[in-house]
Amino acid sequence: MVTHFTELIVYRKSSELATRVFILSKRWPAEERYSLTDQIRRSSRSVGANLAEAWGKRRYEAHFVSKLTDADGENHEVEHWLLCARRDRYLNESETADLLALKREVGRMLGSMIQNPHPFLL
Repeated sequence: MVTHFTELIVYRKSSELATRVFILSKRWPAEERYSLTDQIRRSSRSVGANLAEAWGKRRYEAHFVSKLTDADGENHEVEHWLLCARRDRYLNESETADLLALKREVGRMLGSMIQNPHPFLL
């Protein structure tokens, strides 16, 4: 039985994605610091933050699902920024494919939780 949001596989995967984004984005040009780099780091970290908030709202199904939906939206935003980084050649094909695969895995897990929140509710 999961007793804390950090035990959720989806949280751990989203944290892995955020960490990998952070490490790879360190090598991007300085002129991207306040645009692409900042945006992708914020959205990738927001997935886990929204999961933590959802966990705190498990007493109320609608609130729980709403925060999961926010996490899913941030996860989709990460995809947009990854595609931009690839387009601008800050990521190679392999890096992009790996990050997108992890992003999609997180998305599938979030989708499953959104469709069936009852096992997580208090």
